[in-house]
Amino acid sequence: MAQVSLRKIVKAYEGGVQAVKGIDLEIDDHEFVVLVGPSGCGKSTTLRMIAGLEEITGGDIAIGGTIVNDIPPRDRDIAMVFQNYALYPHMSVYENMAFGLTLRKFPKAEIDTRVKAAAEILDITPLLDRKPKALSGGQRQRVAMGRAIVRNPKVFLFDEPLSNLDAKLRVQMRTEIKKVHQRVKTTTIYVTHDQVEAMTLADRVVVMNHGIIEQVGPPQELYHSPATKFVAGFIGSPAMNFIPARLEQASGALVLALPDGIRLNVPEARSARYAAHAGREVLFGIRPEHLTDDKPTDKANPAPLTLTPEVIEPMGMETLAHFRLDGAEISARLDPATPAEVGVPLRLIAHMDQMHLIDPTTDKVL
Repeated sequence: MAQVSLRKIVKAYEGGVQAVKGIDLEIDDHEFVVLVGPSGCGKSTTLRMIAGLEEITGGDIAIGGTIVNDIPPRDRDIAMVFQNYALYPHMSVYENMAFGLTLRKFPKAEIDTRVKAAAEILDITPLLDRKPKALSGGQRQRVAMGRAIVRNPKVFLFDEPLSNLDAKLRVQMRTEIKKVHQRVKTTTIYVTHDQVEAMTLADRVVVMNHGIIEQVGPPQELYHSPATKFVAGFIGSPAMNFIPARLEQASGALVLALPDGIRLNVPEARSARYAAHAGREVLFGIRPEHLTDDKPTDKANPAPLTLTPEVIEPMGMETLAHFRLDGAEISARLDPATPAEVGVPLRLIAHMDQMHLIDPTTDKVL
């Protein structure tokens, strides 16, 4: 069993700067967990503490039920894949993959079996005799993954492994990593700043910000039910729109009063949830995909509004339109056939069943 437990983990540097501020996290056996957040949020530091590459200032880390705070990295039974591959240039692919097992004096026959099995999983069998300089970036990353797989560790640790690849290759390797995890069900902790990687790979996503965990949950839960403004804005691309508004009671119903006299009806199903906040200033959050063309829809609670585009971005399968409302930047996803023009008012539909209200004083989603 390879559960990983982080209990009140703290990492502080000289001068009292805390990179990680007492986080708790339980990762189940065979689970694929992604730590995601902006630069400086503490995600890589957390991963390095799990690996034993960073000393813990406070708290406990347990792997498989054993506290590993004072156990050196080589004895933690983990394997780490870095963003720079860290391959030995003078060794062949086979020798790079076998190196860790050779150091541990595994029998040659077992090394051969493990290396060839990992090469088959990663589709790099024809590359075993090549040197790293003869490989593409994606092939080198596969070799680095293979070197980890042959170890058959309790836990895989990935530190932004795709950040050095071009966009097309990142998508391809993302799929490969997911396939490998489906075949080799080892507990995996993966660090990235790319929320698309987090959403597509993870069983659960851990969103970090300023050394704390903002929210933990399955990707769809974080997308549909964010707990804070930070999570709501970080998960999803383009980011969620945040518009200053006032929640008002009108004729027994709740209405959002936006700048420029725009008024949007709050769905009746949300009335009980929001009633206590009537009369207050709030942030109205709605994703670009829930702000669309004014056309017939089967989605519940559409609310019309008119905005004037400042920028139009044709994307092929969709068009992104960007607006400004009383200083708030707003994006909408449009049908590519929509005749949108810069400077020409455009009638939109806000799908209010997908709305979020945020307390601007606490940044908590109401």
